[in-house]
Amino acid sequence: MSHPVIAKGNVAVITGGASGIGLAAGIAFARAGMKVCIADVDQARLQEAATRLSSVTAATHVMTFVVDVSRAESVKELEHAVGAHFGGTDILMNNAGIQPGSTLLGEPDNWQRIIAVNMWGIINGSRIFAPNMIARGKAGLIINTGSKQGITTPPGDPAYNVSKAGVKAFTEALQHELRNTEGCHITAHLLVPGFVFTGLTAKGRTEKPAGAWTPEQTVEFMITRLEAGDFYILCPDNDVPRALDEKRMLWAAGDIVENRPPLSRWHPDYADAFAKFVKGG
Repeated sequence: MSHPVIAKGNVAVITGGASGIGLAAGIAFARAGMKVCIADVDQARLQEAATRLSSVTAATHVMTFVVDVSRAESVKELEHAVGAHFGGTDILMNNAGIQPGSTLLGEPDNWQRIIAVNMWGIINGSRIFAPNMIARGKAGLIINTGSKQGITTPPGDPAYNVSKAGVKAFTEALQHELRNTEGCHITAHLLVPGFVFTGLTAKGRTEKPAGAWTPEQTVEFMITRLEAGDFYILCPDNDVPRALDEKRMLWAAGDIVENRPPLSRWHPDYADAFAKFVKGG
């Protein structure tokens, strides 16, 4: 059994849908009998992904669209095209994301592109799709892909952390607004993957590390937690159990509450205290 919106005849739109978690979600939705639009910036990968989708559902139930989620105009074109082709959207999965790396004091180009795609892509998708999804009067889902790095903000890739922290804050605000909108049956959800072996995380590797989940495992977990009604879909992986994730997140919040130095988990003066905290001491 799955969430009632994941149902035969309903329509799912997935950005970043040509590979990784997005493609795995598209295949899972298609197997549930949904009509699926996968949207991505890469036409060649879209064609390959459409072939895979057509192996599990009728080709008439598959739509592809080239989109640059950082541009509101491009997302508006996507929303209009889906409405014209399938009649509307029941599930929007704002999943497109990039991680080319960043430094604090380096050139701003990566910063601008990361925030444009990872954060503005989700803002654009939610703001442009939500009004017509609400107006249809049906139940629906908006699923935004965040990251644990947007919660614990580890050192090393500040632009990515900032973008994903923005996704968390935006999705919380979105769900608050949706639940306070009269006649709205749409709910928002924040997908927080663990270590998932995708093109984004492969970094030259061709074989999945033992600690990583596959995109299919991540999507299976997501669907299970959607059925349970979770807003925060916090995924474990093979190396990091949920209990450890919770400890890391609580420690990060404790930096503020206890007025510790920022990112104290990585500060040598707090190494023993953090280790003790993780063990429950």
